[in-house]
Amino acid sequence: MKRESFRKGMKDGVPIALGYFAVSFTFGMMAVAGGLRIWQAVLISLTNLTSAGQFAGLDIIFAGGSMWEMAMTQLIINLRYCLMSFSLSQKFRREESGILKYIAAFGITDEIFGISAAQEGKVSVFYNYGAMCVAIPGWTLGTLAGGISGSLLPDFMLSALSVAIYGMFLAIIIPPSKKSRPVLGVVAASMAVSTVFAVTPVLKQVSSGFMIIITTLLVAGLAAYFCPLEEKGEAVHES
Repeated sequence: MKRESFRKGMKDGVPIALGYFAVSFTFGMMAVAGGLRIWQAVLISLTNLTSAGQFAGLDIIFAGGSMWEMAMTQLIINLRYCLMSFSLSQKFRREESGILKYIAAFGITDEIFGISAAQEGKVSVFYNYGAMCVAIPGWTLGTLAGGISGSLLPDFMLSALSVAIYGMFLAIIIPPSKKSRPVLGVVAASMAVSTVFAVTPVLKQVSSGFMIIITTLLVAGLAAYFCPLEEKGEAVHES
C-alpha cells in the first residue's frame, strides 16, 4: 500500500515538477543577476519551496532589508501553508505516525496540497512523499539551471528573460479575476495600493518588504470585511 501510494504520488507530481522547473528557472536567473552565488540560490529553493516567498525575499535581500522585515514578509506570504497543513492533517490516515506527517508538511505547496486534497478518502503520507520526490528536485534543478544560465547569458538576454516572472504572475491572477468579482477587486486594490506607495514621496521610503506586508494586510482585511465567503451547506427544514 505504501509503495503504491508513493508511486502514484510520483506520477501525479511529474506535471508539477515540470511547472516548477520553468518558474524556478526565472528565480535562479534573477538571484544570480542580483548578486547571489549559484549555490546560494539553489540552497534557498531547496529549503524554502515557496515561489512568491522567494521572489519577495529576493527584493528584501537586494534592498538590504532587516531580518524582522524578512521574517514578517515570509510569515504573511506563507501563512496559507499552515492552513493547508491543518486541512491535510485530517486527510491523512490516522494510523500513520506524527513524525511522518511532520515530514510531509515540509513539502506542502499549493499544487501538492491540491492533488492530495483531491484524492478520494484518506491519503497516505507516502503519496505526498512521492509527489515531493519529483516536485522538489524540479524546483531545485530549475533554480540551478537558471543560475547557470544567468551567469553565462549576456545582459540583454537576461533582461528579456526576466519578463517571464511577470508573465507567470499574470497567468495566475487573470483567470480567477475573470470568474470572480471579489478576486478582481482584490487584484485592482493591490495594484492601486502599490501604485500609491510608488508615487507618494513619503511612502516611497518604505522598503519593498514592508510594502508587501502593509498591502497584504490592508487589501485582505478589506476583502474579508466587504466580500465574506458564504458558507455552503444544505438547508435544514423542520417539519
